[in-house]
Amino acid sequence: MIASVRGVVAAINPDSAVIEVGGVGLQVQCAPGTLAGLKAGVEARVATSLVVREDSLTLYGFADDDEKQLFELLQTASGVGPRLAQAVLAVHAPDVVRRAIAGADLATLTQVPGIGKKGAEKMVVELRDRIGPMPAGGEGAPAGVLSGGWQEQVRQGVLALGWTVAQADQAVAKLGETIDGEVPPVPQLLRQAIRLLGRAR
Repeated sequence: MIASVRGVVAAINPDSAVIEVGGVGLQVQCAPGTLAGLKAGVEARVATSLVVREDSLTLYGFADDDEKQLFELLQTASGVGPRLAQAVLAVHAPDVVRRAIAGADLATLTQVPGIGKKGAEKMVVELRDRIGPMPAGGEGAPAGVLSGGWQEQVRQGVLALGWTVAQADQAVAKLGETIDGEVPPVPQLLRQAIRLLGRAR
């Protein structure tokens, strides 16, 4: 198991990053929030989970070990594969996911593209007893405030999750109307964009 990788970020794509480790470029599938914290040419550490299939080896990357552990736990629920587990973490912070599962908050879970009411109910039933202790505070603060370029990063993140260009542009425009002063962290903006689009469906 490859638990983490550390190296210089060689490239950042809409849904992955290439990190050079010992002269080898490893492609790591990442949620938009994780990608937002990376910068090409700068060294980074990414917690990783290797998913092995008959025809592929896919490395998934996360901002921290907490996200990685939740990613692996989510996949133990029936019907949840790595892409859906990553989508959950793209929409919600780990603390929000834990609270939603522990409290049977189906509305929060179904904000994730690909999770319907029945799927959310299964996740609650199968994971509620294994989700771990609930944090005492509110939603954790997303990491990494990036100056400038938030529109394009949010847009690319929304596109990577399967929405159309028009929907991505619409979400970015709506977010722009809500920002007055300092720009929030990109992961937070991305979650807001996904919630906006989820309500519009």
